Amino acid sequence: MLFLPLNISFDFEYYPLLIVASIAVLVPFLLSSLRIQRIPGVIIEIIAGYLVGKFLLNDLPAHHLQSLDFLALSGFMFLMFLSGLEIDVDQIRQSLPKRKITGRTIQENPLLIGVVIFIMALFLSYGFAHLLNCVIHIQNKWYFALIMVTTSVGIILPVLKSQNEQSTRFGQMVITAAAIADIFSIILFSFTAFILKQGFQAELLLIFVIFFVFYLMYFLGMKLTGKTWIKRMAYKLSHAVSQIQIRGTIFLILLFVVLAQFIGTEIMLLGAFLAGILISIFMNKSRSVLLIKLDGMGYGFFIPIFFIMVGVHFDEAALTEMSNALLPFLALLFVALYAIKIVPALLWRHVFGTRKALGAGFLMASRLSLIIAASKIGLDFGIITPGMNAAFVLMAVVTCFVSPVLYNLISPNRILEGDKIIIVGGSSTGVLLARRMNMHGRKSIFVEQNQARCEEIKTKGMHVLHANGKEANTYHKLKIKQHNFVVIVTEDEQQNAEIAYMLKKQLGHSRVITKSSSATTERQLTGYQIEYIDETQLKATAIENLITRPATYRALLESFENFHIEDITILNRNISKSKIKDIPFHKDGELILIKRGADVNIPHGYTTLQTGDVVTVMGTQTALDDFRDKFAKN
Repeated sequence: MLFLPLNISFDFEYYPLLIVASIAVLVPFLLSSLRIQRIPGVIIEIIAGYLVGKFLLNDLPAHHLQSLDFLALSGFMFLMFLSGLEIDVDQIRQSLPKRKITGRTIQENPLLIGVVIFIMALFLSYGFAHLLNCVIHIQNKWYFALIMVTTSVGIILPVLKSQNEQSTRFGQMVITAAAIADIFSIILFSFTAFILKQGFQAELLLIFVIFFVFYLMYFLGMKLTGKTWIKRMAYKLSHAVSQIQIRGTIFLILLFVVLAQFIGTEIMLLGAFLAGILISIFMNKSRSVLLIKLDGMGYGFFIPIFFIMVGVHFDEAALTEMSNALLPFLALLFVALYAIKIVPALLWRHVFGTRKALGAGFLMASRLSLIIAASKIGLDFGIITPGMNAAFVLMAVVTCFVSPVLYNLISPNRILEGDKIIIVGGSSTGVLLARRMNMHGRKSIFVEQNQARCEEIKTKGMHVLHANGKEANTYHKLKIKQHNFVVIVTEDEQQNAEIAYMLKKQLGHSRVITKSSSATTERQLTGYQIEYIDETQLKATAIENLITRPATYRALLESFENFHIEDITILNRNISKSKIKDIPFHKDGELILIKRGADVNIPHGYTTLQTGDVVTVMGTQTALDDFRDKFAKN
């Protein structure tokens, strides 16, 4: 006899969920097998959802899809939550103006220029809404404009990473501007939808309740996260069956979503988004592990269901409501979506040049989740018609295809230019090194002779040149400079030594590093005056650390993605003769060592800094940016 402690009903249809789960599994396999990297997987999911809705799910009763619709809505909330989690609050804080605001300051400050670009885009969007109204009747031009002004950080970030631009000044400007567009868009269309449904009534003030709860949770969180007993308990409960961080995160999402539901269903997305920002603030030191788990929940289950169901519910027949105006409307809408982003982006031409500014405009014109979100809310509340909603979903798909291509045409890959690390040999050591260098914002290029291994490295999103590392011409092709490091990690030690010798003698290149595990090779490399890593000694040191200082060693390994160490030379004369205690350093950074000439000292609060000192600092990427800003700028 089957014993159930609860009265659980088995009367649910799992067949539709199986179909959707099959698509979610097959899409990544398809993209990987065809080596399609520049098309977002969610676009394929929308298209696959449309086909499944037409041929497999169209005859099912409506109640069989109710559970899928609930999971899709949950995926929608999770997507907005992860969008909030992507917002780097520290980066925005760092961008707050520290001196008198001038025209030049606005152009060079990521936060200020992002706000100006968004305001310009909003005005342009409202103007285009009036122009589009001449083609087809638009019931609410303001809300229509808000839909058009959205952007997609989820598309922008991978494209910038593929060009190694994500850590550059240009990349940070574009990411910050996109994040600001996300924040303002969600807030504005949440307020607008609420007003259109409820009207200008006292209930409008209830929206500010969610911001008050946000501040309250932030205040309590900042108080509690510093408590030792909280840290101890969180660590104890973060493993095995407890998973307290995940449970706490889900609780926080539901707290804001349910609160938003009580105030008005049209601001549920805002609630989920604010929950994401809150977690982003709290988890900046341990977010890598938490993000892996949350990404697994979101992109592994809930979010694919949302995008597939967008395709299932896509009604191409609704486009016929525009009759003969369909093609002019779609053409003008396409032009509007690009003009709204390109024209304001030209403000960057004085800082980065016209070509870069145009590239940024085309890239920011890509839309995905937010345009679908805003359009769906408008459809649910009767603000836009089914035909307009279908047009926006169609444009989201088109811009995700077109924008990255146009950006790459305007801003061709400059991987060979500037600072780079050349890794000879596509071994697992080289791949791991490239990933770790990427965390430091340093780009790497592989040299690999094996074609199959070249293709494997490319699938990991890394740059590789199919060539022979023994030939001097290979390094001429790579435009090698004296400041570029060459790391030789092929599986043949003797070959490593020969390549290192060729680089040193034929090309006069001194920044060469290789590895060794035998005394014979070490003598050879020492004779060539080439730096090498003793693999035997490294392994012994690692084991020694695990025995003598296991907690410290594991902490350094596990926190690598969040904390970096860097040497910075003090050039800023304004802080010369200043005491360390008088300098407001970033809360997530620490000054570890000071080298002055031949002397190396551990600093304390009363240590005086001087120009020319080389300081070793440790902290998050934002903290390191703050250190560079204080120390390295004249």
